[in-house]
Amino acid sequence: MLSKNLTLKIFEAFSIERWNDLVRPFEFIEMDKAAEKMVLAYIIGKFEEQRGFSIDWDWMIHGAFFDLLRKIALCDIKSPVQRMIKNDYPEEFRKLNQWVVDQYKPLITDEQLFSNFSEYCLGDFSDLSEVRKRTLRVLKAAHKYSTMRELQMLSVVNEKFRVEGIEKGLNKDIEEYLDLRGLQLLLTKQRPYDFIMIIEQLRFQVRWNQTPRVPKTSVLGHSFFVAVLTLLLEKHSGVEFCSARRCNNFFAALFHDLPEAVTRDIISPVKQATDGLPSIVKHIEDVIVAKELEPLMDNCFREELLYFISDEFSDKIRVPKQDMLLVSPIVNRFENHMPGSPLKTTFEQINSYYNMPECSPVDGSLIRVADHIAAFLEADSSIRYGITSTHLQEGRNNLLKIYPKGKIISGINVAEFFAVFS
Repeated sequence: MLSKNLTLKIFEAFSIERWNDLVRPFEFIEMDKAAEKMVLAYIIGKFEEQRGFSIDWDWMIHGAFFDLLRKIALCDIKSPVQRMIKNDYPEEFRKLNQWVVDQYKPLITDEQLFSNFSEYCLGDFSDLSEVRKRTLRVLKAAHKYSTMRELQMLSVVNEKFRVEGIEKGLNKDIEEYLDLRGLQLLLTKQRPYDFIMIIEQLRFQVRWNQTPRVPKTSVLGHSFFVAVLTLLLEKHSGVEFCSARRCNNFFAALFHDLPEAVTRDIISPVKQATDGLPSIVKHIEDVIVAKELEPLMDNCFREELLYFISDEFSDKIRVPKQDMLLVSPIVNRFENHMPGSPLKTTFEQINSYYNMPECSPVDGSLIRVADHIAAFLEADSSIRYGITSTHLQEGRNNLLKIYPKGKIISGINVAEFFAVFS
């Protein structure tokens, strides 16, 4: 089952504050930065695909996760200092990375995952394929631009001399990636920039906002945590997911709360106040998303993103296009269905028939499990810190009731995970 110790280690990213040597208009948290970076990487990567370049999404999502693990281990060393160690003391930098890897050896029990993490931290990337080199550039560009966005928000409340040196350094760093079309559009404040501005609002929205809680978690940071948990839970499902399924799950989890950027977070007790309210709220979300978010989505990702956030907790596939059906062994299953249309299914049916890129499967039930685990940890951690309330106690207990002993969802015995917190 999912390791308690690794999960809690990842959860530490909600307690790592960024830019703590500057005046901050709000708390800049490492998990939020990782989330915005990944949203940007998705958008920039989609524009690269539109230009005809391939992106290794599987490698990217693992790289983003490994970057976060590394940041958690080295949170006390500022990025400029790390860069100086890397450039001026390469041997010590290698030893530092080896130390990072060693910290996670007791925590990452999946041998293949740990091997990939070790290779990512210790490799020099000189022998990467052209596809992975471009994927890495997209990830680095997203990292630089997300840092630039933070600095722009900080600049409003800091005297110029405190930030101008950082700004010059960032501008110089980002020059290397100006060939990326998505980055060009962001820097010149075109439509993708407007879309990111809406998504950034999720950094300001605090979950469980009716109760004191430590650490506080934003909707955006929560979404990235859910995406990481979804990635880790797959490895305990007993099934080998195809790469497209794994990546779909990650990004569907990352964007699962996207409608809250325009509706704000409506807490579960309020949503469930009447029998009809959940469906009414969902309908209103769909209407507002169509009116305020869809126009800001570019053609290169709009259809896929809407697929991800529609019925976000349902197991689903997309009916393959006709040219894909010619090589599919399951043609008859799609009679009377339009190519490209979403089709609800089950975890078992995906495993048996649709675990292939042509079907673009999404395990919504698995994402829901990850969402509940994240919510449980948000409540449980605060309670254990001594900051509790009726809301947190009831929320924690209600989540436990959803997963009685022996209940299996998407191959996961969730009660086993919760049991170690008893």
